Amino acid sequence: MRLLQSAAAVVMLLASAAGIQAVQSGPAQAALPTAAVALGDSFISGEGAGDYQPVVDASGTAQAFPGWSAANSNAYFCHRSANASVFTAPLPGIQQRFNLACSGAQPADIAAPASARDEGRAVASQLDQLRAVARTHDIDVVLVGLGSNNTQFTFGDVATLCANRFIADAWTGWWEFWAYLKGEVPQRPCTASDLATDTEVAAATTETTAALRQILDTLDQIDADGTHQVILQTYTNPLPPDVAPQYYDEDGRTDTRDKFRALGAERYAAGCPIHRASLAPGHVFSQNLGSLVKNAYATLAAERPAADLRVLDVQRAFDGARLCENPGSPAGALATPVRVQDGPSGTFITSLSGWDKIGIQRAANTCVTYFQTCQESWHPNAAGHTVLGQCLAGALAAAPRTTVTCARNPNGTLTIS
Repeated sequence: MRLLQSAAAVVMLLASAAGIQAVQSGPAQAALPTAAVALGDSFISGEGAGDYQPVVDASGTAQAFPGWSAANSNAYFCHRSANASVFTAPLPGIQQRFNLACSGAQPADIAAPASARDEGRAVASQLDQLRAVARTHDIDVVLVGLGSNNTQFTFGDVATLCANRFIADAWTGWWEFWAYLKGEVPQRPCTASDLATDTEVAAATTETTAALRQILDTLDQIDADGTHQVILQTYTNPLPPDVAPQYYDEDGRTDTRDKFRALGAERYAAGCPIHRASLAPGHVFSQNLGSLVKNAYATLAAERPAADLRVLDVQRAFDGARLCENPGSPAGALATPVRVQDGPSGTFITSLSGWDKIGIQRAANTCVTYFQTCQESWHPNAAGHTVLGQCLAGALAAAPRTTVTCARNPNGTLTIS
């Protein structure tokens, strides 16, 4: 017996000298609980879906709702919703879910604190937050929505531009600009180049690809078992290719006339204060965002052929249920209507009927000064995130492929292909 023990000791000594780790017998280390994690911007965080949860800021303090007049940089205004798609998706085998996305997030916010740039929120980098999750969980699913905000353009700016042009056109006649302002305030419909040029989209693609690469590199370093599915989600347009006929005109005036307040009020109430001529350029912008994500995927897939990486294309996920696509909007729509407040009151204006241009300007200035009062506008609502959650589940269950498309059918069902 002593001889056998001595022999075993010699083997252990030789193994140690050779740099081989000896495996000790005993209870196996408990496996970490599995997790799904969401990273990215407002379309992932749950902006517009309500039930926003406290968000831990860069100092480690959980920030609950700070009031409507608080600084928009407050971490709470990341608007991480309990209704976000990462929570609504049926994900077999996933024990815990984490929403690390932040409304307004840009590619730089992945590796650096958002507060390091103008108009960023006081949260740690999303990669630092991801590392914290990995210390206690085995990350198996990562949903990423990134690219709609960058150094070239942001979704909020694009939406504001087109809505403001429509409102200015609806409420103020050309003669008022001539008489009082001595110049033209933009009132024309948006064009595709107004929203994002080809050069800007190319630069945004480069930024987004670099940030996605950082995510993949970090996952390779921190994931407990090295196995994870990464889903890159595209964007869906909250507005239809054209509005329902009921929203074409009011009081005999269309949006091609000078001053059309009744029609302006009607479309605002329905959630779509925008020129009909701006809708097609808006869809070009959405398609460009989809191409941005797909081109970033192509670059990364070529670099990492073994990675479990795919695109979830949701551009058609709201077909037939967009704002003003049907009579009675915003009821039944899968996106939030444009809504502003008259001062940071917490009371959203649902009708502009009877408002004069001074009141309109006051409400618009509230949105500029207190952006949180209007930042939910034109985002997926809770019902929309339920749909996006179904799309996510379908993408994870699908056989490996480059792109999984999730499209809504006329009867409300989804086709995932």
